[in-house]
Amino acid sequence: MAEAAHIPDEAETRARWGGFAWTAENADRAKVVIARYPAGRQHSAILPLLDLAQRQVGAETQTQGWLPVPVIEYVAAQLDMPYIRAFEVATFYTMFNLAPVGRYHVQVCGTTPCMLRGSDDVLDACYKKGLKKGHTTPDGLFTLTEVECLGACANAPMVQINDDNYEDLTFDSTTALLEALARGETPKPGPQIARQTSCPEGGPTSLAEMVDANVDYRSRW
Repeated sequence: MAEAAHIPDEAETRARWGGFAWTAENADRAKVVIARYPAGRQHSAILPLLDLAQRQVGAETQTQGWLPVPVIEYVAAQLDMPYIRAFEVATFYTMFNLAPVGRYHVQVCGTTPCMLRGSDDVLDACYKKGLKKGHTTPDGLFTLTEVECLGACANAPMVQINDDNYEDLTFDSTTALLEALARGETPKPGPQIARQTSCPEGGPTSLAEMVDANVDYRSRW
């Protein structure tokens, strides 16, 4: 698995993020999120608010975003929640980054289905492009992390890059994906072979007419 990410010095972090506050747009979004929960249950908003905060940090740094300690404190204070409870949430879910990451956070699934289908080739393609687990490339573009199951086992091997999944990968298609991102392009997410979502490669093998229209097969039974 990945090496532990390097968390910046606390004094440096507080100097940069100690004055964190919602943008006007995100302040409105935070109010909407909190209003979803009954009075006295506002702590339930911690997950979406931490996600919102991470995305704001990402927008300000032109990266995928992370959660500096002062930012977690800010969110906890808004919910009248002990900081340690908010920190427990941020450290439990791998969707939250506790250290800076690059513009593209490449999370490679290494769990058994992906491993059996070639995740080592996916990682090798990343290594050949200069990515290293637990580190950000010198140009600030990529951070590489090996993670547990991301729930796309039928389309293994796969990676999650920021909010998108890329599936059915090979060494070559992973290389092409990273090169496209480096050029500033937006590759098509999902399967990188000729299939729709998790349908069989080459198209469906049963009820094929349903691809183009809603067909009533009952008369054929």
